[in-house]
Amino acid sequence: MASGFDKYEKRRLISSYFSVVLSVFLVLFLLGLLGLFVINSKRLSNNFKEDIVMTVFFKNEATDSTFKAFDAELKASKFAKDWKYISKEDAAKQHKDAIGEDFMQFLGTNPLFNSYDIHLKADYVTNPGFGKVEKQMRSNPMVSDVVYDKQLITLVNDNIKKISMWVLIISGIFTLISVLLINSSLRLSIHSNRFIIKTMQMVGATKAFIRKPFIKKNIILGLIGSGLAIVGLVIMLFYFEANYPTLQVFTDVFLTVMVLLGVLVLGVLITLISTYFATQRFLNLRTDDLY
Repeated sequence: MASGFDKYEKRRLISSYFSVVLSVFLVLFLLGLLGLFVINSKRLSNNFKEDIVMTVFFKNEATDSTFKAFDAELKASKFAKDWKYISKEDAAKQHKDAIGEDFMQFLGTNPLFNSYDIHLKADYVTNPGFGKVEKQMRSNPMVSDVVYDKQLITLVNDNIKKISMWVLIISGIFTLISVLLINSSLRLSIHSNRFIIKTMQMVGATKAFIRKPFIKKNIILGLIGSGLAIVGLVIMLFYFEANYPTLQVFTDVFLTVMVLLGVLVLGVLITLISTYFATQRFLNLRTDDLY
């Protein structure tokens, strides 16, 4: 009979430990994912911005020396991320591939212009930024026109601001929920030992002495849970790096390591603080209230 009870107690204890580790793992894994998203969101938003193209068309009178001078101007500029020269012949070929017909056969001439497709650096991808660059481009007497999508620039910047605001709000809410969930799991774990706590207190053990083994045990469980969360996050990072290399998730290694260390520290701090207050609650209870 005693043996059966001991087995039951052992299973209950293991189940309690497992629930704490699982809750710590799941919560910190999701919180770590959110942290990784936050540190990479700036680069992701910059990638979206830098995909917007400014096309500079040149007059037919422009010569090779004009294009070489323009190349040198772009290299010396602070606003240009990259650029590509597109000759009028290449442009005609692209149009032919796009529409499936050779328009030059019935026009008899190529009405297109030599041009440059320019991607601006993210800091310049605003309407004032594009406007300033446009003004500089138009000052070149060989430039016939400058074309870009003003509405798209406004839309991208507005959406990035909204997304950034919501990410910060969600991060704060999720952090609070994380603390509450882990705290709840630890309180349930300690609740099952409330009679042991009260018995130790009744025989003269100090609060610090009673609290110490619970804190030590739950910190170890927190370390296991946060360690599993870190392993899961590293696997996720390698998965994205292998399948979506354009995201460049390992570009900022320092911040990535800081997020992973933050997950580990959070696992220890949350379990430490939650265990302290949970044991304190049962230490302050009257014997009658234990039931």
